[in-house]
Amino acid sequence: MSDRHGILDSITDALVPVHREGHKFIAIALAAAVVGWLLWEPLGWLLALAGLFIAFFFRDPDRVTPLREGLLVAPADGRISAIEKVKPPAELGFADGADRVRVSIFLSVLDVHINRAPVAGRITRSVYIPGAFLNAALDKASEENERRALVITTPQGVEIGVVQIAGLIARRIVTFASEGDSVGVGQRFGLIRFGSRVDLYLPPGRAAQAIVGQRAVGGETVIADLKSEEGEREGRRS
Repeated sequence: MSDRHGILDSITDALVPVHREGHKFIAIALAAAVVGWLLWEPLGWLLALAGLFIAFFFRDPDRVTPLREGLLVAPADGRISAIEKVKPPAELGFADGADRVRVSIFLSVLDVHINRAPVAGRITRSVYIPGAFLNAALDKASEENERRALVITTPQGVEIGVVQIAGLIARRIVTFASEGDSVGVGQRFGLIRFGSRVDLYLPPGRAAQAIVGQRAVGGETVIADLKSEEGEREGRRS
């Protein structure tokens, strides 16, 4: 019986829903595949595989989000590429002007691209900045690439910055939530198409409890604990 349940769970996990933003792209790919089969069968199969990849890219799995007050969870899936103390970008509009720890998460084309709120609160600022499409892994992508900057203010008045950054392949940032909306921790608030980066700005004086090189799971991985006085963590690859 346990083996049967394990098989059923594996099948269920594999059948991940596709986000509605991907439906039109899948339809276009499948229509092109039909035309391709009529013209040249190998072309039809290639276009059908492209449709399957698009469905894979726009997958939207459920996540189990920790709910304790003070926790900041990862806003995106991907590799934590940098954790550094920097001056926040002007578009976030932080009045204190203090340096903050920035946690950068790089999303490859194989990662889930749904973005999730790192904390519960209200979106008090949402600014779109047009720009370039440099490799999102580069540090200067934070200042030069197309991006969407959001500030989420918690019920306690703490401001958290989240910036969606387009990458070398990504050409479209989509945000589902608008300025003035309330969001729950782990709630889906947007996505970036085909490779990108998301920067998370912690409150002044707070350190990340994540490590560079770690794989983050959006809506699940704890990035910081605002109730903890723990300093920056160290780690090693093993």
